[in-house]
Amino acid sequence: MPQTDLLLITPPFIQLNTPYPATACLKGFLQSKGFKVAQLDLSIACILEMLSAKELQVMFDFAKEAQCSANTKKIIQCKDQYIRNIDAVISFLQGKDTTFAYSINNACLPEAKRFNIQQDLEWHFGTGSIQDKARFLATLFIEDIGDFITECIDCRFGFSRYAEQIGLNAISYQTIIEELKTETPITNIMYELLNQSIKRYNPKVIGFTIPFPGNLLMALKSAAFIKQNHTHIPIVIGGGFVNTELRQLKETRLFELVDYVCLDDGELPLLKLLNHIIKGENDLSRTFILKQGEVCFINTAVEKDFAHNDCGTPDYDGLPLQDYISVSETTNPMHNLWSNGRWNKMALAHGCYWHRCSFCDVSLDYIKRYSTADAIVLCDSIEAIIKQTGQRGFHFVDEAASPAVLRKLAEEIIRRQLSLSWWTNIRFETAFTPELAVLLAKSGCIAVSGGLEVASDRLLEKMEKGVSIMQVAKVTSAFQNAGIMIHAYLMYGFPTQTAQETIDSLEIVRQLFSHQLIQSAFWHLFAMTVHSPVGMNPEKYGVERIPHPENAFAENGCHHIDKTGCHHEKYGLGLTKALYNYMHDNGFDYPLQDWFDFKIPPTSIAPNYIKRFLKKKK
Repeated sequence: MPQTDLLLITPPFIQLNTPYPATACLKGFLQSKGFKVAQLDLSIACILEMLSAKELQVMFDFAKEAQCSANTKKIIQCKDQYIRNIDAVISFLQGKDTTFAYSINNACLPEAKRFNIQQDLEWHFGTGSIQDKARFLATLFIEDIGDFITECIDCRFGFSRYAEQIGLNAISYQTIIEELKTETPITNIMYELLNQSIKRYNPKVIGFTIPFPGNLLMALKSAAFIKQNHTHIPIVIGGGFVNTELRQLKETRLFELVDYVCLDDGELPLLKLLNHIIKGENDLSRTFILKQGEVCFINTAVEKDFAHNDCGTPDYDGLPLQDYISVSETTNPMHNLWSNGRWNKMALAHGCYWHRCSFCDVSLDYIKRYSTADAIVLCDSIEAIIKQTGQRGFHFVDEAASPAVLRKLAEEIIRRQLSLSWWTNIRFETAFTPELAVLLAKSGCIAVSGGLEVASDRLLEKMEKGVSIMQVAKVTSAFQNAGIMIHAYLMYGFPTQTAQETIDSLEIVRQLFSHQLIQSAFWHLFAMTVHSPVGMNPEKYGVERIPHPENAFAENGCHHIDKTGCHHEKYGLGLTKALYNYMHDNGFDYPLQDWFDFKIPPTSIAPNYIKRFLKKKK
């Protein structure tokens, strides 16, 4: 049987609608260096197997109804309807059978608690948007199934994550060892699919990308399965989680499952590793190995990392591009971009051109090393990917796409007369003028996301964000007028943030939504990381960092004490409730107090704060 040099695997679970780009990028690069590389999206493969009539029957048979909640009992009682409809629903969500939308809208699906939504679907979708409404209802249907799976089959399951809390709290490796012993119908499905792929590709090396905490456990379970059943194949792991959490790796027991752990960009480390394993060369780049019973970090390569211009074009060959599932988790069209549509993911540059935000991991390579690619090279890759995938939608996954790079890219897209839809992440800086927004829209830009964060000028300055509230309003207004949707990342609980500033931030967000300057947003609680300026110099920001215990496995997120004494966590639910309503055009006239079940300070922001700026602008 012909051998593949390397099999790259994305472990369960990750987003349903499009491939995570790591394996495609590495495959494209390594094949240009003469290696034979295959890739497996084990995440979507598992989901498709689970969400099939055959496996759903197995899981319903496995469930014990007496131990279930009332909602899950209702699902089990309707199991024949779920099994009868699941294949048709998945085919519809894959875009293979759009006519089934009519049956979905005609209430053919069983309904559990996910359907208990307080929304007027006719108002959101109208009477003519058959496909959009059906996709939303079909998503509720599979989310009900997900609730059943989590309660009755495997409590660690989530459609875009698995055992995320274990990954988030992987300070002790002992917890992971204990979890590796557990097997469920889901892990058995994964093992069978993994085994089939190994037999098909016969790889010399297997590599796992672990981008998020919700991929860690399944990657290690997969590695354990390979060590038991294909003992001759060396295993390497890398990816976002590894790069941020395992930089101080000392845990020898991890090497019972894997042979190599690579840090930062995978191109050079994997190139060196393949040359080491296959060709017998001796130097490695940024790689942990186990040597004489101790974890050793080897970085003997003299070459520098490849510039972004030289990393080649992602190669999607081998991924089931027609099988991904587009879901509609909300009626908000901007928010749905993350889960709806088969987007080609690629980066316009490596790192962040700003790399100053004090909450961000700016000391790590993936942020601090900024390397751009020429617009001609980028458009060559865009055209090659369109030819390969047949898809003209692109999500540029940059940390923050610079105005200069986007201008050159847009001009080249227009010069080549390419028809695209694309979106990306930006900083709300003044270089995004109305003229540039129009140019970006003309090139196919449909949406941007960016960090508003705390919506407080004092705190924006403290976190070195380089933007102000009025600047955000000016930039979002430019995008709004160009017909480009805007998503804002929001933060609460930044060091020294007061209750007053939290409520004032909410008022700013309310006004931005009410003037349609943003269409979507997401709140997250500030988290200190050891690689951020706050984590490296907490005293400067008025907080006390609680050290990790000795011999910790994962070391990135860390606990801290905010010396201002504000109890930030208690605001989370109220902020989320308010935001959910604003995203659905509700509640703009409600007093902010109505979103909270405890007394909050009245906002000190004038009701016409944003409006005053818009009037001045006119």
